[in-house]
Amino acid sequence: MTRVRVDLMISLDGFATTTDQTPEEPFGQDWARLTAAYAQTRTFRERVLHDTSGEGESGVDDDYAARYFEGIGAEIMGAAMFGLHAHPDDTDWRGWWGEEPPFGVPVFVLTHAPRPAIGFANGTSFDFLTATPEEALAVATEAAAGADVRVGGGPTTVRSFLAAGLVDQLHVAITPILLGRGIRLWDDLRGLEDGYRVTTEGAPSGVTHLTFSRDARA
Repeated sequence: MTRVRVDLMISLDGFATTTDQTPEEPFGQDWARLTAAYAQTRTFRERVLHDTSGEGESGVDDDYAARYFEGIGAEIMGAAMFGLHAHPDDTDWRGWWGEEPPFGVPVFVLTHAPRPAIGFANGTSFDFLTATPEEALAVATEAAAGADVRVGGGPTTVRSFLAAGLVDQLHVAITPILLGRGIRLWDDLRGLEDGYRVTTEGAPSGVTHLTFSRDARA
């Protein structure tokens, strides 16, 4: 049965975005701090950097990084995660990931400014939808053909799916840094833990992996 999954990295104070971006450094220095443990894993090097040398950290962080890719049949993301906020008028923009995006499945980008679909040789495709969370999930579930659907981010998109009760598994990797500003994951989600089984696991990197899980909806 298809499950709806979320994996997100957040700071100790709950922020999943940064605010120190510059034209020269579009992700900002804080983003490198927030994602440092993930970026050092063997899975990240292989799936995102296409490094097949086998180098990179193994262990707890890599276990969660590997699970991020397992069993996914479709993905949903917000326009900002695809980069439309930075390239609103660039019709040639094909996302942050170059010609080998690490998804390998249909990706549905939520936006108020639809664009033509984009396809890649590795099986990744980007379709642009103006839809509610429920409508987007119905489309993605059909595309996933029995595999899981991941709501990839950013936090505003993830919050909308959590608020609608659509997420079966939420994994957050809490990095031990304070950002102080940005977009917080937990805002307006009081009592979210009700109905979920909650587990935590610490990694040598200092990252705490917090998982909320429940049985998939029928």
